[in-house]
Amino acid sequence: MRAIVSDIHANVAAWEAVRKDIESHGVKEIFSLGDLVGYGPEPLEIVDAAMSFQLNLMGNHDEAVIFEPVGFNYRALTAIRWTKKLLQGGIFAFKNRKRMSFLKSLKLTHRDEGVLFVHGSPREPTTEYILKHDALAANQGEAQALRKMEDIFRQVDSLCIVGHTHIPCIITEDHKYLTEKDVNFEFKPEKGKKYILNVGSVGQPRDRDTRACYVLQDGMKFTWRRVEYDVKATAVKIRALKELDEYNADRLEQGV
Repeated sequence: MRAIVSDIHANVAAWEAVRKDIESHGVKEIFSLGDLVGYGPEPLEIVDAAMSFQLNLMGNHDEAVIFEPVGFNYRALTAIRWTKKLLQGGIFAFKNRKRMSFLKSLKLTHRDEGVLFVHGSPREPTTEYILKHDALAANQGEAQALRKMEDIFRQVDSLCIVGHTHIPCIITEDHKYLTEKDVNFEFKPEKGKKYILNVGSVGQPRDRDTRACYVLQDGMKFTWRRVEYDVKATAVKIRALKELDEYNADRLEQGV
């Protein structure tokens, strides 16, 4: 078995709750689909924790800290700039060099027994969103959405596992969109068919459920886990940092 996590976003309280849930299932292997940093108050602690994972992919926020942020809204941008500042030298210069080196080493994609792991999409690993709107519009025959979804699925052998949107779901090759609740939190792909599976977000869920979300993989059975954590504790830490926008705390409390 393995745990597949994504979008921890510098949220230690959420990560610790998920870590304990993972350990309660006897799982040792952890795959992260990226966005260790951004939005939250504890980027250094999460980067340090991720160094022990068996796989780490690069998310768009991780990429922005290494290079330059492009296309981010103001709230995300301020968190990235603050994180970059934390990682630049200081009294923990040696640790920060190690952290930056680790972030620079993150892979863009990973394939394992026909399963493609990526943060965003096969076409643009760190930045492209695969959204509910894309599936619904393609299902209605909208040309642009059809081209996008067909192009994405051409690059998938059987299953592509993503994060990035912070919303758990399954999208089928014939453009059906299913939430994790629609499948009773458990999914087994059918042979010969292609799917996109979104694991949701540990540190900033956006499906109006404030609980942390991740997936347990047992062979080709995938189970979403929703884990309670102290949302208020993280929100308080965000609001205490003048460098972070308070809306980042509001979103945690609302699950949006």
